[in-house]
Amino acid sequence: MGGHLKQANLITAQERLRDQVAHALRAALISGELQPGRVYSAPALASDFGISATPVREAMLDLVREGLVEPVRNKGFRVTEVSEKDLDQYSELRALIEVPTVGAVTRSASREQLEALRPVAEEIVATAREHDLIGYLDADRRFHLSLLALHGNDRLVETVGDLRKRSRLYGLTALDERGLLVASAEEHLELLDRMLAGDGAGAEAVMSRHLGHVRALWAAES
Repeated sequence: MGGHLKQANLITAQERLRDQVAHALRAALISGELQPGRVYSAPALASDFGISATPVREAMLDLVREGLVEPVRNKGFRVTEVSEKDLDQYSELRALIEVPTVGAVTRSASREQLEALRPVAEEIVATAREHDLIGYLDADRRFHLSLLALHGNDRLVETVGDLRKRSRLYGLTALDERGLLVASAEEHLELLDRMLAGDGAGAEAVMSRHLGHVRALWAAES
């Protein structure tokens, strides 16, 4: 019995490492450390992480399924280049889903459910002010997906999560240095206040403006 448990623990540890590496790679993609069009090898990245190549290769395959990188035979993985047209289409899809969903959640969610999101919205603003880009992206993802989850449609949340990964922000460092990130971060608190006031139309307007600003940030950096 003990042997089985050890084996199970080993598998869990391997999966956890793979997930941690995938998370770190996504963060590097989003912050621009890993650049679109460039090819990276699993052994070289593993050397950076100080681990073996296997979990890096496995994590890269997860990113392949998400459309973030593509395999290059005998060389490694190329970071997928996202065109202006791609970004426009991802933005349009997110707006079609998230804007009306925010209106629906405003009408259906309890005050307690919405207030539970305030610490995350404040975390988004705090990380933006602290220039903690990885923390910002993590908090932003948690806020948007938790808010959408209140609608009760798991596939909807899954779809937006995938769109977010595919339409990752480029050049966040430059945006942060220009002070644009804080303004975008503060829109989350404005959105929450409109929802708590029961203003569905106002909440939809803020979400539409917020997603438009995000798209404008991409355009400024592309």
